[in-house]
Amino acid sequence: MTQIHQHMAAQVEERSSGGSAGGFNVLLISTYELGRQPFGLASPAAWLRHAGASVTCLDLAVDPLHEAAVRAADLVAFYVPMHTATRLAARAVQPVKALNPSAHLCFYGLYAPVNEAYLRSLGAGTILGGEFEEGLGRLVDRLRAGRAAPGNGRQPEPTVSLAKQRFLVPDRRGLPALARYARVRMPGGGERTVGYTEASRGCRHLCRHCPIVPVYEGEFRIVQRDVVLEDIRRQVAGGAEHITFGDPDFFNGPGHALALVRALHEEFPHVTYDVTIKIEHLLENADLLPPLRDTGCLFVTSAVESVDDRVLAILDKGHTRADFIEVVRLFRAAGLVLNPTFVAFTPWISLEGYQNLLALLAELDLIDHVAPIQLAIRLLIPAGSRLLEVQEVREMVGPFDEAALSYPWRHPDPRVDRLFEDVHVLVQAGEARGDSRREIFSRVWLAAVQAGDGRRRGAPSLPPEGRPRTSIPYLTEPWYC
Repeated sequence: MTQIHQHMAAQVEERSSGGSAGGFNVLLISTYELGRQPFGLASPAAWLRHAGASVTCLDLAVDPLHEAAVRAADLVAFYVPMHTATRLAARAVQPVKALNPSAHLCFYGLYAPVNEAYLRSLGAGTILGGEFEEGLGRLVDRLRAGRAAPGNGRQPEPTVSLAKQRFLVPDRRGLPALARYARVRMPGGGERTVGYTEASRGCRHLCRHCPIVPVYEGEFRIVQRDVVLEDIRRQVAGGAEHITFGDPDFFNGPGHALALVRALHEEFPHVTYDVTIKIEHLLENADLLPPLRDTGCLFVTSAVESVDDRVLAILDKGHTRADFIEVVRLFRAAGLVLNPTFVAFTPWISLEGYQNLLALLAELDLIDHVAPIQLAIRLLIPAGSRLLEVQEVREMVGPFDEAALSYPWRHPDPRVDRLFEDVHVLVQAGEARGDSRREIFSRVWLAAVQAGDGRRRGAPSLPPEGRPRTSIPYLTEPWYC
């Protein structure tokens, strides 16, 4: 039996012998969170333990399903913050129900309310989105008291709550050690253990393709500074040398953000961090780039998505191709590293447009800044997407595929879909071999050139590497939206 399984077994034994003050057992399950120790388990665990429930946390991204923990649970709650996590959670439902058919099933997180009908068809009794901690607490109180849902079958807890919560410090007891998760590759070599926290949720903006928008609708919520800093302290004590801030946009509240990283740097000057910020906000707050650099920011992720102004307008991204180029210049001037991400394949990109994206990345000397998977991301249209406001999109998509959690679409030019498949294979194979970003990029470059006429011919040479520099820092688990 592994150490983590021994720990879980001890928790289960304690509960079965009356060790739980509340006599109510909760199993929180995460299936995937981009190689991070799940904040979405640690935060509600603090609330539920504070309320007297006995809580076991299980991350299926690093550990198998633990049968004893499932059998002991009165409530099994799946955390579904993203598309991949939700599909994996759906696959785990039947094994959980087979082990414990009487447990109440709950799905909580960003993807829960927009996929409510499908998740209820799998057996979910409760769906919670938005600020879910308080809702989970109310659910436990109701179930512990033996109160079923009202006669109409509707849950009394709000499916989506945007209430302003006073957060508790996340309780990471029982979670796998940080060393088992993604690491950050440092400039010049070496790796660091990564912690993960959130300083805010939601987003002020309404980008049409973003899955946050149907739930938060332009609102964002702050996690109190003292809570974030204490969460970081505990992770540093657990070995974290770098912190990823998982906020959808760190500059939704720039005053809150800057105060946090200044306090972080003052207390832990050796700890580095990374954040995610919109191109639009980076331009508006260009004066804040030097403070980010000076407080230990290793890199900034920004969802550029496209370098075609028409596509950016359809997505309602709030920036242009020229804005992106200007941000690259600002980052170079400030001595910061930009980590751009893309939705490379959309219904509106052409073969020439894809080639243009690659050419611009080469021209801007960003090949080593871009994770290869970003060259193979295809537009996902989830339930509730604002893209469905666009008539062209409504006419293009097929019926909603519940199991795939998206509306299917095909490109009007079959060559683009074939190129997507080729690029996806090239990226997967290259990453499996451990090839460099430049090596994978060169193969994608060749595939894009060949896709134009279907005949094999030599690709133009890649531009020489730009200014001399050390390696670009990056997380070993690629970020994508």
